Amino acid sequence: MGPPRPLPPGFLEARWPGPEPASGWRVPVAVLAGGLVAAIVLPGMRVGIGWFLGGFALVAAVIAGIWPAAAALPKADRAMRAVWAGSAVVLLSVLAFRNAWWLVTFCVLGALGCAALAIVGGQRVRSILFSLVAAPFAALRGIPWVAKHLSATGDRHGKPRHTQRVAWSVVITVFFVLVFGALLSSADAAFSQVLSAVVPTVSVGRVFLFILCALIAVAAVYTVAAPPDLSTIDKPGTARLRRLEWGLPIGALVLLYSGFVVVQATVLFGGQHHVLQTAGLTYAEYARSGFWQLATVTVLTIAVLGGVTRWASREDRADRILLRTLLGLLSSLSIVIVVSALSRMYAYQKVYSFTGERIFVMAFELLLGTVFVMVMVAGIRWRGTWIPSTTVGLAVVMLLTLAVLNPEDYAARRNIARYQETGKIDAWYLRALSSDATPALSTLPDSVRRCTLSWIVDDLDEPDPWYGWNLGRENARDALERVGSSGIGGSSDCQRADQFDLPKTR
Repeated sequence: MGPPRPLPPGFLEARWPGPEPASGWRVPVAVLAGGLVAAIVLPGMRVGIGWFLGGFALVAAVIAGIWPAAAALPKADRAMRAVWAGSAVVLLSVLAFRNAWWLVTFCVLGALGCAALAIVGGQRVRSILFSLVAAPFAALRGIPWVAKHLSATGDRHGKPRHTQRVAWSVVITVFFVLVFGALLSSADAAFSQVLSAVVPTVSVGRVFLFILCALIAVAAVYTVAAPPDLSTIDKPGTARLRRLEWGLPIGALVLLYSGFVVVQATVLFGGQHHVLQTAGLTYAEYARSGFWQLATVTVLTIAVLGGVTRWASREDRADRILLRTLLGLLSSLSIVIVVSALSRMYAYQKVYSFTGERIFVMAFELLLGTVFVMVMVAGIRWRGTWIPSTTVGLAVVMLLTLAVLNPEDYAARRNIARYQETGKIDAWYLRALSSDATPALSTLPDSVRRCTLSWIVDDLDEPDPWYGWNLGRENARDALERVGSSGIGGSSDCQRADQFDLPKTR
């Protein structure tokens, strides 16, 4: 029967074999330095300027460690990776100015996503998703490669290489600083206080941060040195659906969306009186009942458009004309649905109250509407490969715009204005806001202000170290100082705040 045929090479062997073994001090020192500096300045679970400094240190260390290999990349690829790396650092800078937990969480997640794109280099849907998985995999795969830089026992004369000398010098330096610093700190309380303000305490959390940041640096230097070939991942889809197979469901969606748009036009021109008569709901209830359904429709429609453009047949001119017509109509009608969803959420917030989270979902829905506009533009010449990366870039712009807007401060001011007009305010929600809203809340009358400021005081009691400096908290402390301790209440004040509170069933 003959010898067995060898198995074909796998993806790693064919498309991502990795860099050649190398030696030298540049890569390992860059990984250790970047991870160490980032672990020192990161303020842990607290937001502060250290997040920006840590991200900047990691990027600078990676560039210093892998620059000869990065310079060999194509100019366009190198520029795109630089844009994503810069976007990650800018998103982390938001944590030096804002405190809203949901905003800073999305900024950190967005920074990690941008870092993955800077490391792997995805540009289309599949390669972008691949980047999110490949970056952590590269961190583990790159550890042996980085370690091999230090694996040589010596030069040809048997003497320790320069790399080993530097590595041992760094280890001894860290050991001396830890041992003698601990002894001097325990010997003098004043020196201990100064030292703790300058250098964070070594803890399990700090060690974890060092390992995590070092792994990010490993993934970056390993992948940039020999990036994977993404051509097989981003290859265009095969035309599998004939005209009837895709035309019938898309045509049905166009008719369905057209009917919905006609009803929306009736509601728009009929106003609140029409809604009360036809739906049996208040205008706020009508607005609330439909936003999330319309948002879901928007997301699903984008998925449908992506699938049809990938697999629909475009063999002849009739196919292309019909596809452009139906997808253009579907995108146009979807934009109207996006406008309807945004108007519903805005109307609902006017009746009840503005919140930072609701402002975020409105911004996200607006981003989805922009995607439909890009789909229509791309359909003119059937060139839409730029849409996925542009969408990610617009998501970064959306987060930065929200950071500039300061959504929790905006929500607080809108609620204060509503209180001045109607006498109604959601004191229970306002007291849970971060320090971003404290300057606005400090302008409330005493009876409401005492409750809304009752929680934020505990968060601002302890001063921030230099790496935990945050503009929002500094402004909040200034506002509390102007109000004075007598103007800040406690739990008893919030028990009396029910007279200002809105119904909990909203």
